[in-house]
Amino acid sequence: MISPGYFVAIIGGAVAGSEAASRLSERNINCAVFEQNPLPYGKLETGLPKWHVNLRNSQEDKIDAKLRHPLIHYVPSVRLGKDLSFTDLITNWNFSAVLLATGAWQDRPLPVKGIDAYINKGLYYQNPFVAWFNQNHDPDYQGSRFDISDGTIVIGGGLASLDVIKIVSIETVRQKLEQQGHYFDVLTLEKMGVWAVLKQLNLTPVQLGLQGCTLYYRRRLSEMPLTSLPAWPSAQELEIASRVRQKIMDNFHSKYFFRFMECHYPVDFSADRDRLTGLIFEKTTVSSAGKLTTVPNSRYMVKSPLVISAIGSLPEPIADLPFTDGVFKVKNTESGQLAGFENVFVLGNAVTGRGNIKESQLHGRQVSEKVMDEYLVWQEQDYREIFERAERNSQVKIDQIQRKLARKSLLTTEQIQVIHNRIKNLQRKVGYDGDYDNWIKKHLPPRIENMVAGTGMQGQY
Repeated sequence: MISPGYFVAIIGGAVAGSEAASRLSERNINCAVFEQNPLPYGKLETGLPKWHVNLRNSQEDKIDAKLRHPLIHYVPSVRLGKDLSFTDLITNWNFSAVLLATGAWQDRPLPVKGIDAYINKGLYYQNPFVAWFNQNHDPDYQGSRFDISDGTIVIGGGLASLDVIKIVSIETVRQKLEQQGHYFDVLTLEKMGVWAVLKQLNLTPVQLGLQGCTLYYRRRLSEMPLTSLPAWPSAQELEIASRVRQKIMDNFHSKYFFRFMECHYPVDFSADRDRLTGLIFEKTTVSSAGKLTTVPNSRYMVKSPLVISAIGSLPEPIADLPFTDGVFKVKNTESGQLAGFENVFVLGNAVTGRGNIKESQLHGRQVSEKVMDEYLVWQEQDYREIFERAERNSQVKIDQIQRKLARKSLLTTEQIQVIHNRIKNLQRKVGYDGDYDNWIKKHLPPRIENMVAGTGMQGQY
């Protein structure tokens, strides 16, 4: 039976969105979760590298458990700004509040003038590249396809760039081994590491004809954003962080075949007709105060068949929403209240577009979405810590939002019924009959771990 109450719209069903829906529904508040994809998992599917099998499954199970709540109404395959107008949502639907948990799906542009003319012509960006890698084992995959080249340049410095380096290293070695009749699946190469596999086969990269890929970072290795720091770190804490970052890089080098070049900044490029052929770098120095400057007369060319930019992600602009400097503009950073709107709030990475863990902690925002969207964390314990912290942070944010809701009048039963009817109309349009588990089962893609296990041996996937 419908009673007077609140009804909240949540845009995005992944970590931040499902957590917000769960917290609100526990307080007897109806929630409509509008998700742009058939599945609500966001970058757990497209951004978390596919070797994180157990972590992906456990986190997706958590999302499922939250979205099954009877007061949560899941609306899949509906994109805000395309299938659903923001103005219509806040003007005509009569929701008590609208929460934006849209994440960051747009790559931060590589700051080299004119280089985007070569996207997919020697230049890839992280988000579509990793999404392809995560789904390319699916025989029915219909998305964009990417060719990986030996000698690839990766631009970055955060955890996302390390995951891209790892993918390139695994795939180039796997392809060369296949040419010699050695078949290893991605999961085996990730678990063992390419160096261990080559040692097992008494092979070297040179024997395979590989030169390897290279990661270029504009600052020093000791400054890579691979670990969090307190707001005002002491000299000892900085030293510890530096050692941890060095250890992370050493561990990567011990398993994967690549080079690392610190203090290099891309300033220009070379091209042949319609194909990118390399980057021009300037060397940099970092002052004791942390200021980055370029070294005079230090420019030089690095030829490469492929450049992959992994310098972070930004939220995508949505029509009629205040957007400035690549992020949604908020009036109240604690609650995420959107500028110019009394009852619209922003969660997660859509607030700042940044993924620095320290900044996320300091501002009390959804750490999970920020780090997931900006950095593809490579250790499962890192993800677990982030997700747990996200749940704690979500409680604080939802508490503040509900205090604002408490000042609003309850919706009448008639108003709530109208929202229910509009939700059902959207669900019918996309073929969703309200059976959440059946919908998930129908749209879940093939899992590489099941395909590998089904062969009974090491195989190519």
